[in-house]
Amino acid sequence: MGKIIISENVSLDGVVQDPTGEEGFSRGGWFLQMGDADRDAWAKLELDEALGAEALLLGRRSDEWFAARWLSRSGEWADRLNSLPKYVVSATLQEPKWSNSTAFKGRVLKGDVVDEVSNLKQELDGDIVVYASTQLVHTLMEHDLVDELRLTILPVVLGAGERLFGEISDRKPMRLIDTRTVGDGLAFLTYQPVRDA
Repeated sequence: MGKIIISENVSLDGVVQDPTGEEGFSRGGWFLQMGDADRDAWAKLELDEALGAEALLLGRRSDEWFAARWLSRSGEWADRLNSLPKYVVSATLQEPKWSNSTAFKGRVLKGDVVDEVSNLKQELDGDIVVYASTQLVHTLMEHDLVDELRLTILPVVLGAGERLFGEISDRKPMRLIDTRTVGDGLAFLTYQPVRDA
């Protein structure tokens, strides 16, 4: 059975909006402010995660964003990301953008997101990693489909912007299962839902 893993870069106050400053958010670009030691350590962490993934699960906008940045790259990390199976949740998309002509062509999940993702978890074994895709993350959290949260916390407080966790109908208790310092100033926190709380 597959595990849904949410893997996000967030500010200290939980903001995920416009990390690279390309969306026009007045406080965007916060991800680019880390130093070289942090960036190198973060890249190693991300490579390890990609090597351990079975597939990627993305929203349409994230699929387009990643495709524009990764398809032209090469190297171990890019090769791994580009070759992974991708499942894109979208009501309008016909074919995912982030795929590779020699690799698995992604599949678009249409219809009821909860049913589609539940079925995907039954079909696959291993980690199904979700990058970015904030609306999808909110839906997965609301319907208790998330098996693990991996948060890389950047040491910046933005005070405004879209946050990783939106409003939900009830509490979602989490258990901290791992903490690490990444580079000189990043924190990597891993949580699992407490299902029997």
